[in-house]
Amino acid sequence: RIYMTPQDFLESVIESEPKPRLKRRKLTSYEVDNIRVLTPGMPDNDSNLFRNCGSRGLISYSEYLFLLTILIKPTSGFRIAFSMLDQDGNHKIDKDEFKILETIFSCASKERSNSDSESADHYLQRDDEVDTSLLVHFFGKQGDRELKYEDFFKFMDNLQTEVLNMEFGEFSKGANSISELDFARILLRYTFLNSEDYDSILNRLYGRLEEERGISFQEFKDFCQFLNNLDDFQIAMRMYTLADKAITQEEFSRAVYICTGKQLSKHIVQTVFQIFDEDGDGLLSYQEFVAIMKDRVHRGLKSYSRQEGWEGFKHCIRQEMKS
Repeated sequence: RIYMTPQDFLESVIESEPKPRLKRRKLTSYEVDNIRVLTPGMPDNDSNLFRNCGSRGLISYSEYLFLLTILIKPTSGFRIAFSMLDQDGNHKIDKDEFKILETIFSCASKERSNSDSESADHYLQRDDEVDTSLLVHFFGKQGDRELKYEDFFKFMDNLQTEVLNMEFGEFSKGANSISELDFARILLRYTFLNSEDYDSILNRLYGRLEEERGISFQEFKDFCQFLNNLDDFQIAMRMYTLADKAITQEEFSRAVYICTGKQLSKHIVQTVFQIFDEDGDGLLSYQEFVAIMKDRVHRGLKSYSRQEGWEGFKHCIRQEMKS
């Protein structure tokens, strides 16, 4: 069986090119059992969990897809699925029910991707008797505990915070804020813009900045968590503008609040408009903004068809309808 470590997972979603491994480690039964013993339980869950576990942990392929979905999708879908599996209404699920929840979201993630290696995926996803670190963390070393939704929500929020904190720290270098230019670099790092468009956006922002106030981590986190609700934002904008017209900063802020319940700071909204408002008229084409930010949300992992012509066009349409 092939597994990844918590450190592998973090690198896969943050690094543009994860560090190469010399070879795969082959674990003995003793080492697997030792990892299980050392895996922290839910009371020790915090926003350093994956970094603290490092290479001492086992994550399966289906869990990788599940964790990736946590990073790129709104929590509302998980709450609904959790409630559907919670048949007695006590806001708890057991290990077998959680595996169903995990399968639902990992399969949906796999369908959104364009994988030509189905046989390899099948090999990676085969069930076995090893309890992974995620299962031990949620359900204890004996696997007989139940998972509360409030604890699961805490896990999701901490995982998002941990990944965002690592991205933020790469540019903040220990400071409490990052520059507006670095904020733009983070937003654009996973997009498929060519180098000319990328440089043009950064130069445009640099020319519009009157002073550097900086972006705090909380501002950065609030905005990135809003990006997980882009589908709802797009629907809200379509209903509001009807004719798909450009929007003002006030309209943008109101739509974000409606979709997430969070009020973005005026400064970060102003910075976003300085980044994406091409002609400087104070209005934003939300469709172009959403198109670029969807690449950011998928962290460069969204696949694109290499097919050409009519078949390639139809394939792209099908993939977009799934995403």
